[in-house]
Amino acid sequence: MLAIKALNQFYGGSHTLWDVDFTVAEGSRMCLMGRNGMGKTTLLRCVMGLQPASSGAITFEGTELLQCPAEERARLGIGYVPQGREIFSQLTVEENLQVGLGVRKNGPRSVPARIFELFPVLKQMLKRRGGDLSGGQQQQLAIGRALVLEPKLLILDEPTEGIQPNIVHEIGDIILKLNKEEGLTVLLVEQKLPFARRVASEFCILDKGRRVASGEIGELTDEVVRAHLSV
Repeated sequence: MLAIKALNQFYGGSHTLWDVDFTVAEGSRMCLMGRNGMGKTTLLRCVMGLQPASSGAITFEGTELLQCPAEERARLGIGYVPQGREIFSQLTVEENLQVGLGVRKNGPRSVPARIFELFPVLKQMLKRRGGDLSGGQQQQLAIGRALVLEPKLLILDEPTEGIQPNIVHEIGDIILKLNKEEGLTVLLVEQKLPFARRVASEFCILDKGRRVASGEIGELTDEVVRAHLSV
């Protein structure tokens, strides 16, 4: 579904991504891992068109993304939940969700009822400002906003960061539910090993901008963790 070939990226004078080859198969739940500052968020931002790639190729269902503006990538069917959530704090929950509707090519012009089935708390807080929600509620709002697009691929950058444990578990349940029942493909960046091992079907590890390990999630052994993820 998503294929990245020989991707290089520079930030100022720093070479941040080095010839990265990376694929996300349709129907999979891929976890991108690595220590802090190893290029994970940069890779996602290149996929979404928020940072320019220096060379290489990124294709989504056969469409070359590097030639597409960021808003067009969303219309192709990619939902994105950035690190830190980036909701609109002064807008209500309802208004935040409606933002996603403007990106859609077609389909309903109102928030799908499915969003409120997945996140009942959002229905209860429709008129509350996004900035007044707890961290966990804001994360649910950010995921809900991405799902308004009814994407084929959902990208989440550290969805459990700063979230209370019960909401972390709930988010994991929802990711698995959407993948198994609706066939949603998932690409996430995640630092928490228990969450990654529970939710992901495959993993890929970046170290200093290079892919150093990948495989089925069952191959993410303690030895691999010690070599590439331990601080």
